[in-house]
Amino acid sequence: MTFLSPLLFVGIAAFVGYLGSLKADVKDIAIHDETGIFISEFKNSDEFHYINMSNVDLKVLKDSLVQETFEGLIFIPKTSNFQTLENEIQYLSNDSPSITFLAETENVIAKKLTKLNFESAKLDTLAIQKAEAKVNIKVAKSSGEESLKGLNEIKIAIGGAFGYLIMMFIIIYGNMVMRSVIEEKTNRIVEIIISSVKPFQLMIGKIIGTSLAGILQFMIWAVIGLGLLFASSYFLGVNAGPTAKVPPEVMEQAQAQMSSVQLYMKEMWNLPLGTIIVCFILYFIGGYFLYSSFYAAIGAAVDNETDSQQFLLPIIMPLILGVYIGFFTVINDPHGDIATIFSMVPLTSPIVMLMRIPFGVPWWQIVLSMVILFGTFIGVVWLASKIYRVGILMYGKKPTWKELYRWLKY
Repeated sequence: MTFLSPLLFVGIAAFVGYLGSLKADVKDIAIHDETGIFISEFKNSDEFHYINMSNVDLKVLKDSLVQETFEGLIFIPKTSNFQTLENEIQYLSNDSPSITFLAETENVIAKKLTKLNFESAKLDTLAIQKAEAKVNIKVAKSSGEESLKGLNEIKIAIGGAFGYLIMMFIIIYGNMVMRSVIEEKTNRIVEIIISSVKPFQLMIGKIIGTSLAGILQFMIWAVIGLGLLFASSYFLGVNAGPTAKVPPEVMEQAQAQMSSVQLYMKEMWNLPLGTIIVCFILYFIGGYFLYSSFYAAIGAAVDNETDSQQFLLPIIMPLILGVYIGFFTVINDPHGDIATIFSMVPLTSPIVMLMRIPFGVPWWQIVLSMVILFGTFIGVVWLASKIYRVGILMYGKKPTWKELYRWLKY
């Protein structure tokens, strides 16, 4: 599964994309337009087919809806003026329509009403259309090289993916440490183990051993992922000749899209991928060591996983907070005070800092963040070992936060 998991993710993503490309069943929408003005504005699409039912009695159409002859009915009544009509149009159906469909329908009617309002005000609609400006801002670097729109989104996606992986690895492998401690405790194996090994050494051994397993798994995933990335960039770079006659405008559009994709791939390779991978490993080790100390202490304090739930939420909350801060703050201001501060706080820095690195972070901030992270780990291990050595031999009693504090004072 270690080798197959990345391929399964790619396969699932491809399958979801394939399902998304499948065309949905065409839905018949009846239109009863008493004004006779809007019926020509509705154009058939791959999803909706509009049928003019303006000559059919409205009651008959409503009965057809009950019998599900039509998906829905757009009823446009005849009114004295257009301003009244804005709030009189109805959509009748047995099921609630999608927001997208309603927005598109409102947009079609609003455009026609706007045009009619211009004509009633004796404004030249053709001149107004010609006067409409469409701005396309080109993005370039200070060196003069061409750049692309949406690079920030790509950077936050890459950083977010690595940050999310760290969170998932910490939760998965931290739970493995906790379950291992609970299992040894409930089976009384730990009583034999600590006769030869100090509790602190046993806890550190569990943390290091599980972290090495996680790093090995990540390295396998990284090699497979980079191989897939190389393969995709190679195939995108291959200029295959056309097998059939293609219209010039279609060919130009396809070539423009291909060059845009290649430019995006080039920009992705220009990102500090080496720094991201190295920092991912270091932050994973530091973050995992830090949180696994908590997990080991909790596993030693309880007799089963059910009793551990009250202690797990305060541990998981900083991880979730780091993800939300990364997605909602880093993308808007990666070098702002909030993003910088939380990339230094040890409980959130493994996630937030990895989201900032694709945007370019000074080395001194990365080094300072890691020093704080590993320094906090040493302090937390020292505290967790106190809970560990007391709780690992405690049986038959559900611990409380007050008791954990008392064990820290022993």
